[in-house]
Amino acid sequence: MKNYRFVLLTVLLLWLKTYLVYKNSFDIKIESWKQEFILFISPLSFLLFIFGLALFMSEKRRNRYIVITSFIVSFVLYANVMFYRFFSDFITIPVLFQTNNMGDLGNSVFELMNVSDMFFFLDVVLLAWMAYKKVSIAQYVPATKRFRRTYFIATVALALFNLGLAETERPELLTRTFDREMLIKNLGIYNYHVYDIILQSRSKAQRALADSSELADIQNYINANEKAPNKQLFGIAKGRNVIIVSMESLQSFVINNTVNGQEITPFLNDFIKQSYYFDNFYHQTGQGKTSDAEFLIENSLYPLGRGAVFFTHATNEYNATPEILKNYGYYSAVFHANNKSFWNRDVMYQSMKYDRFFSMTDYHITEENSVGWGLKDIPFFEQSVEHLKTLPQPFYTKFITLTNHFPFELGEEDKMVPEYTSNSRTLNRYFPTVRYMDEALKVFIEQLKKEGLYENSIIILYGDHYGISENHNKAMAQYLGKDEITPFDHVQLQRVPLIIHIPGVTDKKPKVISKVSGQIDVKPTLLHLLGIDTRNQIHFGEDLFSKDKLDFVVLRDGSFVTKDYVYTKNACYDKKTGTEVDVSYCEPYMEKARQELDYSDKIVYGDLLRFYNKQQENKQ
Repeated sequence: MKNYRFVLLTVLLLWLKTYLVYKNSFDIKIESWKQEFILFISPLSFLLFIFGLALFMSEKRRNRYIVITSFIVSFVLYANVMFYRFFSDFITIPVLFQTNNMGDLGNSVFELMNVSDMFFFLDVVLLAWMAYKKVSIAQYVPATKRFRRTYFIATVALALFNLGLAETERPELLTRTFDREMLIKNLGIYNYHVYDIILQSRSKAQRALADSSELADIQNYINANEKAPNKQLFGIAKGRNVIIVSMESLQSFVINNTVNGQEITPFLNDFIKQSYYFDNFYHQTGQGKTSDAEFLIENSLYPLGRGAVFFTHATNEYNATPEILKNYGYYSAVFHANNKSFWNRDVMYQSMKYDRFFSMTDYHITEENSVGWGLKDIPFFEQSVEHLKTLPQPFYTKFITLTNHFPFELGEEDKMVPEYTSNSRTLNRYFPTVRYMDEALKVFIEQLKKEGLYENSIIILYGDHYGISENHNKAMAQYLGKDEITPFDHVQLQRVPLIIHIPGVTDKKPKVISKVSGQIDVKPTLLHLLGIDTRNQIHFGEDLFSKDKLDFVVLRDGSFVTKDYVYTKNACYDKKTGTEVDVSYCEPYMEKARQELDYSDKIVYGDLLRFYNKQQENKQ
């Protein structure tokens, strides 16, 4: 008994801690006693295996291994807790190793910490103390070969039992990797990470094994779904400068809405009245958030389900909007007052063929003009316009805002509306930072007019991703006057603003367009407005103005929205009533949603656009 008491104690402590984290830190939906039992036993096989390796070690190495491994396993668990507190999602290997982003996270990380977190590693401290003091339970007795064999046979049997139960609960579990909650609920968080490592290794091998034949089916699918552009609007912005603004964390529920009786977005509300405004436009980002939104609008490809393309596949070949517009005499630039390596932008922008990246070294940043993540939006736009004036025309430019970013900090002197009052500090502080960004956009448009850069431009403003996660559903329900936020409501809250403004055109005949659409549709829409033919290009979006545009959008987690229905978390909802209906109503779109995500993933993982680009070169 003595030869394995310390190992079993370690397993027991981590097992109980993991289960408590499941129940208190994650919102894992449990619908039956069987699911609860699977959730309870799911961490055990991994913990028995990883700490069972100590049975092969000498006393000194064994105790050191147990303590260090306990710390590492606890760190992975804690990293998931921190990630989940903001994103309501579980971390993946690519995200876990995005260490060059850590220095920029700053206040966001501290904001997510709780006082109770100091007890998170208490078991590790206890184990280290017991090993150091050599208390009786930690004393070493070598394990026999027979015992080790029995121990690992039992561990494997438990793992197979767990997997078998999981498969009866959720068939094809390991092929539905976009649903991380389902994987963790059935396999456990540690086995999920092991599986994630396998997926990461497989994705690395995909590029090496890919060939041009894989592109043929994808091209056929895209060609078959190509929609003709709107003849009246095709080329209506030909030759104009392009100005795109990424509005950080801006969701559509604030548009034309108030907080404490005051307008949240007065400028945008007026700007919409002079523009084409899309009120059924969804963000489609994954773990890459803002960088995913950039990837979507400029490549019309889906982001990855794990990690961020900007990190995992930044050196791929792409056919992004900046590269396409080079052929039409455009100069391209990005404006973002942040570290150029954040989200690996310096590498990715080269792959997308940007001519210039104005990063934080190009701005005058002081303590007075900064808050939260850096330079405040008003001075950012003011300084950016000075740079913009120096660019050759026509230009294609993108501006990435910062102020309306979690944890939504703002000095009293910049607050133009009061904070909301709810149990969520995050939601409460969201409204003043949204209002500040709205004012910054007003300043930006005024500056463009003053410098003569407004009239000959097309201006596109889009929300990049959600700002308020599911963790704040109670406060969000209070603000929206609902009893609760259902899965249907959650999907509808993923709508973000899209505003297309063409001076001299949209101000004469503004429109609110309610076609179901997403960020993936921006690239073909913009190119058609500029009079550029997109036939035979590789993209999954559709021209938002096409008369044949399908009311359909796929979110990265596999959810999708049609004209009449919303599909999410294996349930189908009627859009008019928000009530759940038979899943058969959503079935006609399931294959299309799955296929598009699958095809796009193949393009990214296999770097398939290198073959497309060679095809284009051979034609020239």
